[in-house]
Amino acid sequence: MSTWPTSVTGASPFAPIAEYGFLSDCETSALVAPSGAVEWLCLPRFDSPSVFGAILDRDAGMFRLGPDGVNVPAARRYLPGTMVLETSWGTRGGWIIVRDVLLIGPWHHESERSHSHRRAPTDYDADHVLLRLIRCVNGQVQVNLDCEPKFEYGLVPAHWEHDGTGYHSAVAYAEGTDVRLGLTSDMRIGFEAGRATARTLMKQGDTLFAALTWSEHPAPSTYDDAYERLVWTAHHWQHWLDHADFPDHPWRRYLQRSALTLKGLSYAPTGALVAAATTSLPECIGGERNWDYRYTWVRDSTLMLWGLYSLGFEWEANDYFFFLADVAEGERELQIMYGIGGETELPERTLDHLSGYEGARPVRVGNNAHRQDQHDVWGALLDSFYLHTKSRDQLPERIWPILVRQVEKALEEWREPDYGIWEVRGSPKHFTSSKVMCWVAADRGARLAEIRGEMEYAARWQSAAEEIRTDVCANAVDERGVFCQHYDTTALDASVLLMPLVRFLPADDRRIRSTVLAIADELCEDGLVLRYRPEETDDGLAGAEGSFTICSFWLVSALVEIGELQQARDLCDKLLSYASPLDLYAEEIDPKSGRHLGNFPQAFTHLALINAVMHVIHAEATPRIGDLPLGHERPQGTLRPLSADLD
Repeated sequence: MSTWPTSVTGASPFAPIAEYGFLSDCETSALVAPSGAVEWLCLPRFDSPSVFGAILDRDAGMFRLGPDGVNVPAARRYLPGTMVLETSWGTRGGWIIVRDVLLIGPWHHESERSHSHRRAPTDYDADHVLLRLIRCVNGQVQVNLDCEPKFEYGLVPAHWEHDGTGYHSAVAYAEGTDVRLGLTSDMRIGFEAGRATARTLMKQGDTLFAALTWSEHPAPSTYDDAYERLVWTAHHWQHWLDHADFPDHPWRRYLQRSALTLKGLSYAPTGALVAAATTSLPECIGGERNWDYRYTWVRDSTLMLWGLYSLGFEWEANDYFFFLADVAEGERELQIMYGIGGETELPERTLDHLSGYEGARPVRVGNNAHRQDQHDVWGALLDSFYLHTKSRDQLPERIWPILVRQVEKALEEWREPDYGIWEVRGSPKHFTSSKVMCWVAADRGARLAEIRGEMEYAARWQSAAEEIRTDVCANAVDERGVFCQHYDTTALDASVLLMPLVRFLPADDRRIRSTVLAIADELCEDGLVLRYRPEETDDGLAGAEGSFTICSFWLVSALVEIGELQQARDLCDKLLSYASPLDLYAEEIDPKSGRHLGNFPQAFTHLALINAVMHVIHAEATPRIGDLPLGHERPQGTLRPLSADLD
């Protein structure tokens, strides 16, 4: 068993979730603890088994590089505009700076085609190298390297051996696994069972590097080579960010970090977006609400496309749009989620050999929710098609038959109960948000049919949309005039905050206003929004959960819609204050402690942040979002919130 430092916040050996740094090369990702240990890395892609899994069990593998005897850094930051993590360490003898990055380089496959890429190649490609650089800036510091991979989610120890004639290169492998790791460093590497170690005394001006590889692409062989490749990667991220159109506003940094995080959660070969980099980080410490989020959800699509289009990242939006088209094109029924390669089977199992983050079990891989019947999926897809069409002023011929099939399926199923947007594992209900998203499918389908000149479809689908809206207004509203979670309850649900954003009813409708204010007053704890109250909802699970951060950002957008700008701005300011030290967000925030909970970093939260921030910024610049007509051209340098294209 490895020896681990305790958390800076208490006796737990696990770092707080919000304290992890996030690295990505757009094919996989790594989480780096404040101690300097890489505690999460799955190879060769986001949803592969981990080789470093200490975030889920302290004996499931890690890779630490840092000063001897010091585990709390002096400072951490990203190099501005990049995914390069910089950690500064102060010791009794001196100071060092460590920079960590997953390298990206020029496109590799000039003489042969890539086996994984379905989207058109760009000028860059993942290098499949985790690079760590150290520079001693003052005095002298004893530096230790400890690399202990455990393959197959911590189940299989590594076997190490030297590679070459000296001590500067080694390989790790295990029988029965396909991943083979290479470790290269200008430190001298030795072995202690399944761990590679190195230690050296650095003096002012000294530099060191360590590179972990898992493909045929070579690692840097010298510090100068390593530094040059780090600079190339940093410039790549900065140049990518330069393509965006960010407002000149104090909240600009949150938009930029959210954009970088979403790019980092995208899988370049297919254009898919993973919901989060991790599995089984708990929604409640010690609880069972632990899920695998390393897949792509169709429901994320509208916010994802809007965020990319509005910030100016049209290439990424195009890749994601055609990933959606790929998975929706077949004869199979549309699922709520897919693997990042388009896989349809995501069988769920538990890893009982892992203790879980702070004892939260079970640890799950796979997600059985892919089999659930969730009716919001058609609306999300059709809204995505609509956004794409408005951005291009044309509907691709390939999309029309997909669109017809999905709208017709929504109209066939909308009267039936389902499991809802939150994937409850209780009994199916007539969830209000599911009905609303079926309305979205019919409404956007009608708009697109009209654009295409298919007037018979347009008329029939618009008539169906009116029927759905009438049904929802008749069955989902309580005696106060508030929209409830489903037809058989008066319980509130944050998902109905989407109603003004998708233009189900005008924002000045008294029922919309009453609903938004009721959620703000009754479904919040210390100002943060819950998805629902578990004691009022049959979700099939035990225990409590924290506030869902996406719901709080939805409330910001909804408050702007109903004209409560000051309340929206105050809430947005509060939510931004909860950002991690590196401006990242997990799925939930504990309202009492401010602690981040759930999988990390979470794409849906960062998507909702972009929408909420832009709602507030735009509302401060214009009297009413709803004053913009459909197709209105925005002035150069301004962004529009999600709902503006529907006014």
